[in-house]
Amino acid sequence: MAFERGLVIPPNASTSSWASSPAVRAGMRANRGRDTKPELALRSAVHGLGLRYRVDVAPLPGLRRRTDLSFPGVKVAVFSDGCYWHGCPEHYRPARRNSEFWSAKISANRERDRDTDAKLTSAGWLVIRVWEHEDPTEAASRIAKIIGQRRVSGPARATMSKPDDIRGGAPRMSRSRTDQPHTERRVPHPPRTGA
Repeated sequence: MAFERGLVIPPNASTSSWASSPAVRAGMRANRGRDTKPELALRSAVHGLGLRYRVDVAPLPGLRRRTDLSFPGVKVAVFSDGCYWHGCPEHYRPARRNSEFWSAKISANRERDRDTDAKLTSAGWLVIRVWEHEDPTEAASRIAKIIGQRRVSGPARATMSKPDDIRGGAPRMSRSRTDQPHTERRVPHPPRTGA
């Protein structure tokens, strides 16, 4: 039944591969989707600063993209981007073999990153992207500073002056006077009587 529905491929079925050679296919299959060395270094540095976060989380229902680090309470999503896979302006070098496929792939990754940023931002999230070549300690300090600012001002009240300020530099947070946090007086509950 599973074979008829196409859920299981018979062991002797030959499949054509997108890879240019079996060695390339093996190398590509070995690439990790999470827990890469740069991501682990960043997580360790952020944890070392006392921040706690969630890993590999879909921040919005229905959004089939996952954050590398997520701070749901303050709505901050952190992505650790590989220089090759996300087209770093400093380190990306186009592939020599099968270059048409790879340039389309990297362009699609960049477009998906922009779309993810736009969707999260419109939902009130702040997106931080960290390149794999960045020093994890400096990136963690930048993240901690932003988390601290969001905890004080609240996620919906803090806005970025420019989306590009997040990557590689300290962002400028701004709040207008009308955005001051609302404080609420707590009224004590009357004492319980009876059982």
